Amino acid sequence: MNPFQGVIPAITTPFLPDGGVDHATLAAHARWLLAAGCTGLVPLGSLGEGATLAWEEKLAVIRTCVQAAEGRPVLPGIAALATAEAAALARAAQAAGAQGLMVLPPYVYLGDWAELQAHLDAVFTATPLPCLLYNNPVAYKVDVLPEQIAELAAKYPNLLAVKESSTDARRIAGIRALIGDRLSLGVGVDDCLMEATVMGASFWIAGLVNAFPRESVELFNLTRAGKLDQAFRLYAWFLPLLRLDTVPKFVQLIKLVQQELGWGHERVRAPRAVLVGAEREAALALLRQALAARP
Repeated sequence: MNPFQGVIPAITTPFLPDGGVDHATLAAHARWLLAAGCTGLVPLGSLGEGATLAWEEKLAVIRTCVQAAEGRPVLPGIAALATAEAAALARAAQAAGAQGLMVLPPYVYLGDWAELQAHLDAVFTATPLPCLLYNNPVAYKVDVLPEQIAELAAKYPNLLAVKESSTDARRIAGIRALIGDRLSLGVGVDDCLMEATVMGASFWIAGLVNAFPRESVELFNLTRAGKLDQAFRLYAWFLPLLRLDTVPKFVQLIKLVQQELGWGHERVRAPRAVLVGAEREAALALLRQALAARP
């Protein structure tokens, strides 16, 4: 079964005042997202601040999400500085109940294609779980090209999907031209949702869904159903908020929006810091404007 379908939140990680993970809020938030029509959860991604979590914290987050999801797919991000650590995390995630993996390139070191292949090989073969390749050259400075994706698809039967976050709307069509329907293709950039879905994306690993799940699911479903006039009206309203997902402080911005809507807290883990001053006020003004015009 391919778990990479529909709207899948890149769920945020809530923190307690002492800096620890707030598992009660995490579980409640996960249940709310799923009840609104989301199809699964992606913890430990960039938005989930996975890079700032210790090993045991990561596994505890996965376990909390698995329990809250009640059988719906939990697909944690697998990223590390070292290949051996990434493969070990994949195995530990499976033991914690994950039903699939979102696999990132290695952090920091920007190797050549042979080195990246070796890293991905170690993670894809660490477990039999379905895998999603996360291509985000903007954040991780590694761009897996359509030809390289086709090469990986031919080699790894458990590679079932690609989360395409290059911000290049042509990529979905380019990958499909090479591999047809061999992989599910998904969008990972919130403000490219309609463009990618019209070209064949079958899932959305979303950010603002953490605060607006009903609107996110409706937008995705309308676009997939070809009801483009209705979808565009909703998209036009949503776009100013969706663009918060595409800037360096996207974690702080999305958590602030969640807090204002009663779902979580804006606390982040250092080196991030909560928004203050004019930056914070601008985000709140944008949110107020959107809520006033909410469809």
